[in-house]
This record gives sequence, C-alpha cells and structure tokens, in this order.
Amino acid sequence: MSADQKTINAIRILSAEAIQKANSGHPGLPMGGAPMAYTLWAKQMKHNPKNPNWFDRDRFVLSAGHGSMLLYSLLHLFEYGLPMEDLKEFRQLNSKTPGHPEFGHTVGIETTTGPLGQGMANAVGMAMAESYMSEKFNKADAKIIDHYTYALVGDGCLQEGITSEAASLAGTLGLSKLVVFYDSNHITIEGSTDISFRENVKMRFEAYNWEVIVVADGNDVVAIEAAIVKAKSSSKPTLIKVETIIGYGCEAKQGTHDIHGAPLGKDHLAETKAFLNWDSEPFEVPSEVTDHMKTVVAELGAKEDDWNALYADYKTKYPAEAKELMSWLENDYVDGLLDLEGYFDHSGDKATRVSSFEVLQKLSKAVPNIIGGAADLAPSTKSNMVDRGDFSPEDHSGSNLHFGVREHAMAAIINGLTLHGGLKAYCAGFFVFSDYMKPSMRLAALMGIPTIYIMTHDSIGVGEDGPTHQPIEHLLMLRSIPNFNVIRPCDYNETAAAWYVALSSPATPTALILSRQNLKQYDTTGLDLLKGAYI
Repeated sequence: MSADQKTINAIRILSAEAIQKANSGHPGLPMGGAPMAYTLWAKQMKHNPKNPNWFDRDRFVLSAGHGSMLLYSLLHLFEYGLPMEDLKEFRQLNSKTPGHPEFGHTVGIETTTGPLGQGMANAVGMAMAESYMSEKFNKADAKIIDHYTYALVGDGCLQEGITSEAASLAGTLGLSKLVVFYDSNHITIEGSTDISFRENVKMRFEAYNWEVIVVADGNDVVAIEAAIVKAKSSSKPTLIKVETIIGYGCEAKQGTHDIHGAPLGKDHLAETKAFLNWDSEPFEVPSEVTDHMKTVVAELGAKEDDWNALYADYKTKYPAEAKELMSWLENDYVDGLLDLEGYFDHSGDKATRVSSFEVLQKLSKAVPNIIGGAADLAPSTKSNMVDRGDFSPEDHSGSNLHFGVREHAMAAIINGLTLHGGLKAYCAGFFVFSDYMKPSMRLAALMGIPTIYIMTHDSIGVGEDGPTHQPIEHLLMLRSIPNFNVIRPCDYNETAAAWYVALSSPATPTALILSRQNLKQYDTTGLDLLKGAYI
C-alpha cells in the first residue's frame, strides 16, 4: 500500500475514532471524502502548515461543516499544530475540535461553517477578494497575489438557496480561481437524495457558466488530481463532482444514511479497520505516514520560500505598491479618520442614508481598501462610491460590487471578503431584508469579524411601500445578537461617527440603521456616539 493511500486511511480512521470516542459526530463525509481532500492538500493546494497565515496561501473552506473531523484530521497530519490530544477531545467543551469548524478558535480554519451553503458563499467572497487585490497589486513580472479558493460541499449545501445565489454570481463574474468539490454521495439525514433532490447538478452549474468536471470514482486519486489541474486551466469557476460512497470502509453501513451522523459503533469500527488493513492502536498513526507527511510538509514550505523571494524582488522594484499592500493588510487607514479635513462638514436636513452616502465618498478617498455594494439597491441605499469603478465580469478592479437580488448570498460573500484579509468590506440593503441576511450576520458576530452592513429605509417612514417594507421587529432582532454593533444615528454627525466605529472595530460586525426620510440636524451630536449613548 502506498504512503498516499495509508495517509488517506489515516484520515478515515482518525475521524471514525474521534467520533466514536465522543459518541457523537458525522463520520460519513470524512470517510468518503478523504481521498479528494488529501489529494488537494498534499498535491495541488498552495499552503504552508508552518505559517498558516501566509497571505498568498490557497484558501480551503469546508462548507459541509458537519464533516469537521475531516478537517481536524488533515490539520493534525499536515502538522498545523493540532495535537492528537485535541482529536481525542472532539466535540468536548473548550476543545480545539468543536463539532463544526470555528474561525479564530482552531489553527488553519478559514471560516466558521455548519449552516449549509454559508461556506460556499464565503468562498465566493474570498475568490472575489483575491481577484480584486491581484488586479490592484500584481505586475507583469511579479504575481504576488496569486492563489485559489477551494471549497468542499455536499448534497445538502447544494440544496440550500444561498448556494444557488452565490454560484450564479460567481459564474456571472467569471471567478476562475474558485474550485468547488462536490462530495456527491447521494445521502442526506433522511435517506437517499432521491426523495427530494433529483436535479441534474452538472447541467445546473453549466447553466451558471461554470466548468464542470466529473470524477466517477471518489477513490481514484489520479483522476481527482487531473481534475484539479484541469480546473486551474479554466477561465470559469469549476465544480468538480466527485462520486463518493458515504462512510467508505465500513461495509455494514457505507452508502446509507445510517453513517451520516452517528458513530460507527465499536464492532463496525473494528470491521472498518480490518477492511482498510489498519492494525495500529487507537489514535496511533504509523511511522510510515508521519515520515511521509514530514516530506510533504517540507515541500509545502518551499512554496512560501519561493513567494518570499518573489516578494523581496517586488519590494525592490515597486516599493510604493509594497508599502500600500502592507497598509491594506494592517488596516493603517482608520486612526486618522476623525481628523480628516471636512469629515464632519455638512449642511441642511437630510436622511441618514444620504448622510451615509456623503460620508462614504469621503471614506472612499481616505480608505483605499474599502469595497462593497448592494443587492440591486445602490441607488436607494446610497451605497455606491463615486469614481471607484465597478467590479464586473469584464473588469475585477472596481470597488463597487453588484450582487443582484441576492441578499442572503450577499451577506455571506461579504464575510468571505473580510475573512480573506486586506479589505474593509460592506454591503447594503433595506433594513426589512435583514431577515434574509440574519444567518450570515450572526456568523460574522460568532467569528468576530468587522463586516459592515448598511441597512436603510428604517421605520414606518417608508410609508407607501406598506407593511412588507416596514421594519418593526428587526431592530430588536439585530440588537439581540451577541457581539454585534447596531447603530441607529440621528443625524449626519452621528452617521459619520458611526462609520468610524464600524471601520475601527477590530472584531465586531456593525449594522448602520439609516432612515429614508429627512431628519433634523443637531449641533451637539457626533463623537459622543462612541460612548454608545449620551445626553
């Protein structure tokens, strides 16, 4: 048996053992998806386990977050610093291996996933960020931002509406450095997907303007690697549909819903080990695997060494651009905003959505890495930046994003842009449609990322649009989210201060609740908003 195959089996067994010990979890995906995940991480993905935060690394998103033990097994075997003791503590309170992957909690996790489809949309945002920043900073002789975004989705992710929204936008924009693996095992919690999901996924994604590659055998690592290579040559985003057997290796349960979300059981775990020719003790990895992984990890580290040499040359040739890139990554633009000439200048009574628009134009000149857009509502939400250009299918250098009528995906994509690093991202919509955005807003709060939401047309002041467009309970809903700033400014000065709060918050998302109708302007308002409340 090759070292590659033994490592794949190590992923399967470690996942099954951790789930068995916890007496809780989802072994089906890790056991069926291990070959595609290992092939990607070991042979095609650009990353350095010794420096998980290397900026030009490829991103990997496990959208099907219930299969978290797949990711934890990879992080352990690829020497990301996740020790075996943490695998033994899977799903236990305060462990580094919670039931679903959590950003900022475990090394190597790019985003919090679990609500299906969210990770897929996050990945679209990450791919947009890479394309935007590469347009800004790359030179013909120095592609210092040149990485892919990979996601692994399951049948459940593809049934969620957010995935359709995100995939449609990704295909429209031609995000060629987005590659999504579809773990097509035809099983969900209730049984075969035949009971509720019989669509032709290949044709669906082709209609979205995606490249679609089918791998007929999920254990065929040669075919899987060939598919990844082919995906990298496409001018479109790519869906690699991999036909897998859920729970592969456990002959008694594989291919059935019984193995989706429950431990194998001691007897079936023993039978699985026998089937996979695994004779090591529980939570023991054979030396052949660990020795092999040391070689793999060393080769991965060499990729960052090559990039460091490229970047050193870039700094010599393009010192101004290199300095600006560092400023983007370190968020150097916020501290001086309150001293920006004319920042609080305004005249006349106006709606706070108009105040926000005026502030945003000042910010767009002072904060070059700000980027954002609306769900087909920029003229109403006043959220476009004049003279910053549009991010379009033909040109990825513009700062104004157009999400179409896709509020759910928009909020998750903005999270992906923020998670990627280097950008201050916002999105805009009518306040009442925060109903559609709430899951992504909540995840931003859980992850502690400073995503910004412009929510306009507050209150019954929307009048003639009627009750469908009147936010009544929404303010209470957002204010009930832990670690989530909700600011409802009363005039221009408070709106300017609110934008400063949003941009300067290091680990908290912010919603700016703005009016449609004109409001009286006060002389005594402004920076006291930073206190939260004042007289």
